[in-house]
Amino acid sequence: AGGGPLLPDSVLYEIFLYLDHVDVLSVGLVCQQWHAVARDEFLWKELFYRYYRISRELLPSTYAPVLCPCTAAAVSWYDEFQRLYDTIPCVEVQALKEHNDQVLHLSFSHSGCLFASCSKDCTVKIWSNELDISLQHSSNMRPYNWSYTQFSQFNSDDSLLLVSGVFVGPHNSSSGEIAVISMENFTLLSRVRNKPYDVFGCWLNETNLISGNLHRIGRITSCSVLWLNNAFQGIESENVNVVKRLFKIQNLNASTIRTVMVADCSRYDCPDLLLDYEEQLAASSCPVFDLGSDSEEEEARAKQASAPAAGAGLQQLFGDLLEGVRPELSEAELESRVAELFLRSRTKPPEQGLLPTDSSTKAKYLIFTTGCLTYSPHQIGIKRILPHQMTTAGPVLGEERRSDEFFDSLDHVIDIHGHIIGMGLSPDHRYLYVNSRAWPRDCVISDPMQPPPIAEEIDLHVFDLKTMKEVKRALRAHRAYTPNEECFFIFLDVSRDFVASGAEDRHGYIWDRHYNICLAKLQHDNVVNSVAFSPVEQELLLTASDDSTIKVWRSPRTLRRQQASRPQPRKLLFSWLMNQKS
Repeated sequence: AGGGPLLPDSVLYEIFLYLDHVDVLSVGLVCQQWHAVARDEFLWKELFYRYYRISRELLPSTYAPVLCPCTAAAVSWYDEFQRLYDTIPCVEVQALKEHNDQVLHLSFSHSGCLFASCSKDCTVKIWSNELDISLQHSSNMRPYNWSYTQFSQFNSDDSLLLVSGVFVGPHNSSSGEIAVISMENFTLLSRVRNKPYDVFGCWLNETNLISGNLHRIGRITSCSVLWLNNAFQGIESENVNVVKRLFKIQNLNASTIRTVMVADCSRYDCPDLLLDYEEQLAASSCPVFDLGSDSEEEEARAKQASAPAAGAGLQQLFGDLLEGVRPELSEAELESRVAELFLRSRTKPPEQGLLPTDSSTKAKYLIFTTGCLTYSPHQIGIKRILPHQMTTAGPVLGEERRSDEFFDSLDHVIDIHGHIIGMGLSPDHRYLYVNSRAWPRDCVISDPMQPPPIAEEIDLHVFDLKTMKEVKRALRAHRAYTPNEECFFIFLDVSRDFVASGAEDRHGYIWDRHYNICLAKLQHDNVVNSVAFSPVEQELLLTASDDSTIKVWRSPRTLRRQQASRPQPRKLLFSWLMNQKS
């Protein structure tokens, strides 16, 4: 009656804590006092943690509630709640059904205007990304003796498209091949052999791409060679190289190099992922999965010192074999022993100073899956590519090598202790996201052809390529069911705020990168093989599935804006007059 509030703010606050976010927004419309309490930052912090089920340990209570520390662009807990609620691309707006078999991979152009899709129907299709997505071109690769297309990537200026597929060669032996397509007129410019096919291939720069080759040395020992190829094979002068060997790496225990990608160190200046408070304090103590020593100089000295001993051991082993003295080893164990001794005595030492500094910001990392215990990929190898190696100019076989530097060593190895089934880089190329299916904790691998059983639950790891450390707790929600021998790659993608992945459980998944929470499940009728965010609009996501469809997902906010921008039909004056009379 006196015009004052009937309840103090503190009592309203306690009542509002029992409401969900929809009801809090509704009661905020009652009056100015209720509106002010309904926008209280402490209230929205509680709603945020409760609704998204975020661990209370993620942020310390000493943080001021008026600023969300997990995202650089956050202004308030209310805005952060709205961001996660309203900007997730979780609403299906279109289903593209032009493929007639399983869709395996999706990739956007850097401008976001186009995207490409690869499929078991052996076509690569190029789509125009407009309000309603439409097919622009389709290339059938069967005339080139391909079995299917599996991967694509636009070069940095979107003028060329790399397409990787399975090439059916003589005697029904499948290897890979890479084709380069011009985006100006969709003509095929060149084709490059790629073995094994799951190397996929990738661009190093605008005109040069990386492919692989595999040479068998023994039953479980091989050598992977990575080649730098010019996209334009029709060079006018016969004196200009179109190919050059980058690295030659020995593989042990039936392992091979697969899934190559390039990380650009020059983008590290503006990281787009902030560690939470506890991780910032413990950044120096995060677990490092590195097979080498803590000091690169010590590691290099140790390798140099062990090389003569390894050479002597190799000579001793060969001498014993020639004299008929055979060690008590199986054939596979003997081959592995010889390969290890040869590798240690004939390998070029790793490059010093892998971590990027001001003087090496032009360097790039070559990242790939590999292994040392079994054929299933369980390690990530990292090799630095120096500026002078980024062109096909120079000797075709690369730098001259001494007899004791027959193989290249890896600069860094990350052991995942599980089967790697997917990798993706953050937009700034600083963070590497890895899908893996874990092995049993204390498993022992005695036969490289019999890897351990793998978990159905997929772990999504996050590694900082600047520190080479795992910096986030593994993300979980998605699952896979195929055994080791049938396990296949599931492509993931990373945007500024989100990470998405496919899964074998007929869903795509979206997580928030900052809070480690699963935000959405995107349904298909079969396995989801690939996902792709638009590089210019993270509220647009594509998913590709074994159900032969590509689904287009947009955020609720984007849909509201599109509907508001559509012209509304005008009411005719005559209709208005008739309504007035009635």
